[in-house]
Amino acid sequence: MEMPAEADKHAWRSEVLRERSSQSAADHAEQARSLAETAGTLPVSEWVCAYMPARGEPGSASLPDALRAAGARVLLPVTGPPGPLDWAEYTGPDSVRPARFGLLEPTGALLGSSAVGRAGLILVPALAVDLRGVRLGRGAGYYDRTLAAARADARLIAVVRDRELVDRLPEEPHDLRMGWALTPRGGLRRLGTVE
Repeated sequence: MEMPAEADKHAWRSEVLRERSSQSAADHAEQARSLAETAGTLPVSEWVCAYMPARGEPGSASLPDALRAAGARVLLPVTGPPGPLDWAEYTGPDSVRPARFGLLEPTGALLGSSAVGRAGLILVPALAVDLRGVRLGRGAGYYDRTLAAARADARLIAVVRDRELVDRLPEEPHDLRMGWALTPRGGLRRLGTVE
């Protein structure tokens, strides 16, 4: 997926969401299976931050389950008013409930926004990510505010479809760069090696 260099974030978001809405259920399921398989092989630390894919995002509920099966304790975000995300532990499919924005959130005790600092590996939802590590989110800024409290050595991994790993995205000063991309067919790929 490529757009003209002058395209702004809004244009990118519209295009990615349009493409995601046209993806077949079978293709989405196959890509979700592939992402979960790869997630299960990631070098997990004791704590991993992940998310429950929703609204056409790559992956499925099998993503946090694969991380748990690999031996990690998994934290999922809990959304509140705009600001850093809160976190709670995911202990399995019965430990989530429907929440705002069509998300599933954990029902356990809230651990605060600083809980992201426990994780050595953080899977971050993205609409797209570029080869420099610039991530395109949905625009609310939850993750940019949250990841400022991540450990300096945490592995930040944007999860996208293969076509959503692009050469260059628009960047703003507050954008935090990802170090890795996880895609269904390409697996885990290091970012930031080009400028």
